[in-house]
Amino acid sequence: MLPVLAVSGGDVWLISTPFGRCGFFYRAWVEGGPGWQRVKVPATECPRIRPENLARDRITMGDRWFRQEYLCEFAANEETLFPEELVRKAIKYDIQPLFV
Repeated sequence: MLPVLAVSGGDVWLISTPFGRCGFFYRAWVEGGPGWQRVKVPATECPRIRPENLARDRITMGDRWFRQEYLCEFAANEETLFPEELVRKAIKYDIQPLFV
């Protein structure tokens, strides 16, 4: 719980689009546990947003940014040398150290 809320007993509302797989918003969404209520509304489900505008923006922004900003996806950072999934697959916790 955030320090201010520990005193007041209030609520936290996080309203954002994802910005990669990092930061407080990402951790609260992925690791926040059952204490967090998550609401996801992609632009494709909003009747006020015209499909032709979405199609135009997908071309203009590129697929990754479009998915992040309009489809509420935590897209992987393209600037990394190795994709996150590849690094996670390479980590082994059951290997014994050579030297103690």
